[in-house]
Amino acid sequence: MLTIGEFSRLTHLSVRTLRRYHEAALLEPAVVDESSGYRYYGVDQIPTAQVIHRLRELDVPLADVQRILRTPDPDVRASLVADHLQRLEDVLDRTRAAVVSLRRLLRPDPAPIDVELRAEPARTVAAVEAVVASHDITTWYAGAMAELEAAVGTAVTGPPGGNYDNALFEQERGHALVYLPTATPPRTGRVHPATLPAAELAVTTHVGEHDGIEVTYGALGTWVVENAMSVAGPVREVYVVGPRDSSDPAEWRTEIGWPVFRVT
Repeated sequence: MLTIGEFSRLTHLSVRTLRRYHEAALLEPAVVDESSGYRYYGVDQIPTAQVIHRLRELDVPLADVQRILRTPDPDVRASLVADHLQRLEDVLDRTRAAVVSLRRLLRPDPAPIDVELRAEPARTVAAVEAVVASHDITTWYAGAMAELEAAVGTAVTGPPGGNYDNALFEQERGHALVYLPTATPPRTGRVHPATLPAAELAVTTHVGEHDGIEVTYGALGTWVVENAMSVAGPVREVYVVGPRDSSDPAEWRTEIGWPVFRVT
């Protein structure tokens, strides 16, 4: 048997941590001396302690660690670990997006953006649309675009795009429409023909990943305030170059179109 101090040195878990795990019924000593209260551990508990140590390094909550250890099914254990790793990746993505935005915002002399006033004619496209919560938009977009690509296939005639109502930004829930241009829009599943109305747009291009696109939105909005008159209508995005075209995010290009009424 190993004393708690010896077990601590072998597993790199502090004595305080081992006591806490005992109280939480996560890692109980093999023996507790009734008279002294001293805790003793078996060498066969070392692998379990090491697993706990690694899971906690990944910030797996104690309750989830307990579930992983007590589940006999290896597939269930793997699924529990995978779920937590996905949550960590989501947090990492959000952190990376914040860093990208801050780097752009904190530049001493941000580069001016190029803006083009463009008259977009009305056109009919293959579309999927829904009222979506802003925190669900990425997942919804991926599913909608996959359905569009399956329905349109090789008949696509241009880059994909999306129209996003103001409420999606202002109320965190609003109407979103994504589309693929095609000469004969099909009607299958959620895919249906939709007409994009003619619009006058102030257009700029966001370079790279969508992380930090709000900075480009802010720059475009500033230009609109200073040079044109904003009008009601959905913001339009066109994914000129995206993941479907290049695996290098530095090559991605997203056109943002802000509905305007020309002042001059």
